[in-house]
Amino acid sequence: MDLKTILEKFAKGELALEDVHKQISIHSIEHVGNNLAKLDIGRDFRKGVPEVVLGEGKYSRDIVRIVLSAVKIKGNVVVSRIRRDELSKICKTLKNKNLHIQVGKSSTTILVKANLDANKHSGGKIGILSAGTSDIGVAEEARLVAEAMGCDAITDYDVGIAGLHRLLPAMQEMISADVGAIVVVAGMEGALASVVSSMVNVPVIGVPTSVGYGFGSAGVAALSCMLQSCALGLAVVNIDNGIGAGAFAALIANRIKRNLFETKHQESEVTKK
Repeated sequence: MDLKTILEKFAKGELALEDVHKQISIHSIEHVGNNLAKLDIGRDFRKGVPEVVLGEGKYSRDIVRIVLSAVKIKGNVVVSRIRRDELSKICKTLKNKNLHIQVGKSSTTILVKANLDANKHSGGKIGILSAGTSDIGVAEEARLVAEAMGCDAITDYDVGIAGLHRLLPAMQEMISADVGAIVVVAGMEGALASVVSSMVNVPVIGVPTSVGYGFGSAGVAALSCMLQSCALGLAVVNIDNGIGAGAFAALIANRIKRNLFETKHQESEVTKK
C-alpha cells in the first residue's frame, strides 16, 4: 500500500491508528538488494514528484532490480540517462517482465509502467518546446517526468529563433490548450526561452542544453543568456536538466488544476446550502 491508500483506509475505518503508524513506518523507504538502493516511495505523496532513478553510473542489472522494486510498489518509475549501449538490453529485460516501456525520443530516459493505466491523470497541462532537433532528448526528459506526474504534455520541437515563423503555431496551440506552464529547451545562445517568456502570461522554465560549440560551448552561453533575460516570468534550471524542468512545470500545472477543482467543489457546496 502507498501512503494515500493507507490514509484512505484509515478514513473509512478499515485501519486503526496504530496500524496506520506501522504501515507508514514500513513503507516510507524500500530497501533494494544488499545496500544497493533505498527508494523514497512516499515522495510523490509528500512532494507531488515521483522517484526518479538516475541510470548514469549504474550497472544495467542494478537498474533492472531497482526498477522492478519501484514498479511493484508504485506502479511506475522514471529512469534517466541510461547508457546508450545498455538501453536496448534494459528495455528488453523489463518488457520480458510484462512491463510497459516508453522511451523518450532521441533520449536514453524511460518511463516504466506496470500497466498502461499506472498514471492517474491530474488534468494538468504543460507545453514543451525545443529550439533544435539536437535539443529533443532533453525535452523528452521533461515530457516523461511530467507524464509520470499525471500531466498532459503538448510538445513542438525544432522551433528555434533561426526560423521564428515556426514558433507561432506552436504558441497558439499551447495558449489555446490553456497550459499551466511552458518548458523551453534550447542550446547555442538559448534565446528561445526569452522570446517565449515575452509572449505568454504563464510561467516559462528555461532549460539550457549542452548543444553548441566554440566560445560559450557546453551550454555555458545558453545558461548565461537565459539568466540574463529581461523577459519576466522566466525561471532557469541547470544545463541539460530536463527532469527538473518537467517536474517544476508539472507541479505548477497540477496545483492550478487542484485549486480549480477545490474552488468548484466549494461553490457547489455553497449552492446546495
